Amino acid sequence: MEYVYRKISGIIQEAVPFYPVIVLTGPRQTGKTTLARHLFPDFTYFNLEDITVREAVESDPRGFIMNGDSEMIIDEIQKVPALFSYIQVAVDENPQKKFVLTGSSDFALMEKITQSLAGRASLFTLLPFSFKEVPDYVKESTTNDLMYRGFYPGVIVKGIKSDIFYSNYYATYVERDARQISSIENLDIFRLFIRVLAGRTGSEFNANSLSAELGVSAPTIRKWLGILKTSYIAFSLSPYHANLEKRLTKTPKVYFYDTGLLCFLLGIRNASDLNLHPLRGAIFENLAITELIKEKYNTGAFTDFYYYRENGGREVDLLRVESSDMELYEIKSSSTYNKIFQKNLVYLKNLLGNRVKSSVVVYDGPTVAPIVINIKEL
Repeated sequence: MEYVYRKISGIIQEAVPFYPVIVLTGPRQTGKTTLARHLFPDFTYFNLEDITVREAVESDPRGFIMNGDSEMIIDEIQKVPALFSYIQVAVDENPQKKFVLTGSSDFALMEKITQSLAGRASLFTLLPFSFKEVPDYVKESTTNDLMYRGFYPGVIVKGIKSDIFYSNYYATYVERDARQISSIENLDIFRLFIRVLAGRTGSEFNANSLSAELGVSAPTIRKWLGILKTSYIAFSLSPYHANLEKRLTKTPKVYFYDTGLLCFLLGIRNASDLNLHPLRGAIFENLAITELIKEKYNTGAFTDFYYYRENGGREVDLLRVESSDMELYEIKSSSTYNKIFQKNLVYLKNLLGNRVKSSVVVYDGPTVAPIVINIKEL
C-alpha cells in the first residue's frame, strides 16, 4: 500500500533533536502508527492494544523501559499509565533513550504528560487527511462526495465503502472508547445523544435543552460531550467576545472532526442524499472549519478559532486569531455567489478595525480571490 505523506511530518522532525519523547495523539484510525513507523523506521515497535504485549509490559513496566531498546515506538501508551513515570526517569538518566508514544485519548495523555513528561515531550495531533495531503482525491471528488466519504485513511487509501467503514468505526471505537473512558449506564440513550448532537452540528450547544429532550441530567449531557471531545470525535468552538461591548452569545458550538462520521450519524447513506438534505449547509460548514483546524495542527501554528454571534442574530462563522491578527470566514454551501454573503464580514471588519488582515467567503463556486474561495482551495 502506497504511503501518503502527512504534512505534520515536518514539525515532528523539527522537534526530534530537542525532545527525547514525541507524543502523537488524535482520533483512532487516522494513521498514527503508520506515520510513527515511517518517520522512525529503526525504532523497536510495541503495540499495547495487543493483550499479550500489554500483559508482559504490565508485569514489569520498569524493566520494559529501563532495560529495553534505546529507541521505542509504544502504541496506545494510555493502556499502561505506569510507563510514563519510568519513561521520565529513563530519559533523565540516559540521553540516548528516545520514545515515540501514540494514543487516542486526549485527556489521559495530557494528564500524564503534565505530571511526568513536562519539558521532555513534544505533543502532536494527527487528524484525518487534509485537502493538501490528498489533492487528487479532492480534485476528482464532488463536494458531496467529500462530505459523505470523509477523510479517514481507511476510506481514501484502503477504499473501504463509507457505510461499512463508519458503521464499524462507530461500533468498534466510538462506543467502546466511551464505555472505557466513563461508565455509561444507558448505552441506548448515549447512542441517541450522539445522533441528536450530530443533528445540531454548527449550532450552539445547550445542555439543558438536550437534557429535556433525552431525559437525562444536564451534567450527564456535558459529561457525554466531554467523552466525545476526549476521544476526538467532536470539538467545540468558543464564541469571540474580547474587548467588545456588544451583547454577545457565550455558548459554544459543536462540530465533528470528520464529516464522513457525521453523515453516518445523520443516517445519510449516499452522497446524492446531500443534494436536498436540510443540514447540507451545516455539514459544509463543518467540512470547511475542520480543514482549517487541520492546517493548525499540521503546521504547528499558534492559532485560535472562534465564531462571532450577537444575541440579535448577526454572525460570522469563523474567526482565525493568531497573536493580534485575525482572519474572518463566512461559510456558505451555495455554488452561486451573492454579495449579501459579505454583509456580516464587512460589519465585523469595521468593528474590529486593523486587527482584521483578511476576510473571505468560503463557498462551493469558483474562486475570485480575495473575495471568495472555493472550499477545495482551502
